[in-house]
Amino acid sequence: MEIVIRALCAFVFLWLITRAVGRSTLGELSAFELLLFVTMGDLIQGGVTQQDFSFTGAVLAVGTFALLTVAFSYANWRWRPVRPVVHGVPVVVVADGEPKIDAMRGERLSMDDLMAACRENGIERFSDIRLAVLETDGRISFFTHDPAKSGADQGAQIS
Repeated sequence: MEIVIRALCAFVFLWLITRAVGRSTLGELSAFELLLFVTMGDLIQGGVTQQDFSFTGAVLAVGTFALLTVAFSYANWRWRPVRPVVHGVPVVVVADGEPKIDAMRGERLSMDDLMAACRENGIERFSDIRLAVLETDGRISFFTHDPAKSGADQGAQIS
């Protein structure tokens, strides 16, 4: 039972960390950030199972994480008021060609990252953008005055 409680606490802690880190970091990881997250995973594993290297301990820890992941997913699907807390909300970062500096600052989205996402979508000028939305998964959806270029691009992630 101790492993389940430790896994529950570690899950909540990791969820809080990923919410605090922000969506712009989750879109694409640098090599250092990837190593940092792998190291964090190793540290969490030690904190959850401690010296228990048994198969039962591993099943309890992984099972608790999986169950909590399903519970978060179900709550996100079932109760609309829970979604902003669990999953976050999309944020408008450009409207009518004007970057929303306060929104970008709140999401720690730099102008360079926004311009890179524009270039990846073939957008040359901010004035071409009707609306740009930073999605909860770190991607940016662009809606331009040209309907052929509008919508989310699967490759447009920010670092």
